[in-house]
Amino acid sequence: MHSTSGCVNPVDSHGRSVQPLPLGSPSKRADEVVKMAKKAFQGGKTRSVKFRAKQLKQLLKMYEENEDQIVSALATDLCKPKQEAITTEVEVLKNDLLHIIRNFKNWAEIEKPSKSAVNILDGVKILRVPYGTVLVVGTWNYPFLISLQPLAGAIAAGNTVIVKPSELAPASAEVMAKLIPKYLDPTCYHVITGGIPETTELLKERFDYIFYTGSTEVGRIVHKAANQHLIPTTLELGGKSPVYLDSTANLDVAVRRILWGKCMNAGQTCIAPDYLLCSKQVQSEFVARAKAFLREWYGKKVIGSPDFGRIISDKHFWRLTKLLENATVAVGGETDASVRFIGPTVLVNVKPSDSVMQEEIFGPIIPIIQVDSVFEAIDFINSR
Repeated sequence: MHSTSGCVNPVDSHGRSVQPLPLGSPSKRADEVVKMAKKAFQGGKTRSVKFRAKQLKQLLKMYEENEDQIVSALATDLCKPKQEAITTEVEVLKNDLLHIIRNFKNWAEIEKPSKSAVNILDGVKILRVPYGTVLVVGTWNYPFLISLQPLAGAIAAGNTVIVKPSELAPASAEVMAKLIPKYLDPTCYHVITGGIPETTELLKERFDYIFYTGSTEVGRIVHKAANQHLIPTTLELGGKSPVYLDSTANLDVAVRRILWGKCMNAGQTCIAPDYLLCSKQVQSEFVARAKAFLREWYGKKVIGSPDFGRIISDKHFWRLTKLLENATVAVGGETDASVRFIGPTVLVNVKPSDSVMQEEIFGPIIPIIQVDSVFEAIDFINSR
């Protein structure tokens, strides 16, 4: 059974209902946790390849034994369909971790590079040395994937790690906070929950590396904080990913793939197609096919489908609905604030100056910009 909003009650592999874990457990103090993680690293605990191997295998065990809890949390936070939760988060995490387990010992080996005349008499080696204590700041759209994939890499490299999941996905954050200390060494790997105050306190600490995924606005804040201590940082930020489509393409295949990329996670994916560039003729054919394919996938009313997610928060819902104001809707356009639902929507007669073209959309809305050739499309993309 599923509700009229389209959210399904998550079930385990035996078809039994899975209840989400309670939310809102208090977080530890940032300075105390960082101090503990640094002490563990300085004590050399994570340097051992054998220790790392054990932790990585424990992480894999965590994924395998708690798939139902992960699926349940994603359903709570994003109304993410079970199949989508498994294929885009759980299985990606497992496969990536298996790759790390098979290869990380080779990555950690000492390298003996070729020598130049300057050091021909020297013994030259390259040592793979961990950074130290790493901060991973996750995001809400793929809360497990974006928090735990960097965690696995940091463990393999011999670091201690503090994970700060997004407060906008509280059920997922709570699952990570409960499971990680249970499966991994609690002195080396930590989870701090909470919102902006907790993240602000963390960014005051002197980490050895920071990995952040999210908006450019917060990315600037993270970068500024890291600069205070010249902390190496990876910023994985969003952007407007364009798609150009012309009449030489197999339109049935192309339209399905574009729609799939835009509908997965209700468009809340940083590499989702952001806008479409095509001719007037291709636009007409795209619109016709979009109507047919969306009905095939989700039925007459998308809001009733168990296969389409929801917008993460009221703030993002209203931001997206504002982009639809005064727009020409060719497909979809349905919204429901009570369940934060925005259906797959195609906009036509879009001008470059329209608000929908000024920021990353991060929702199930596809604006179409008309161009007459691939050269015009490239010029448009490059100019932005």
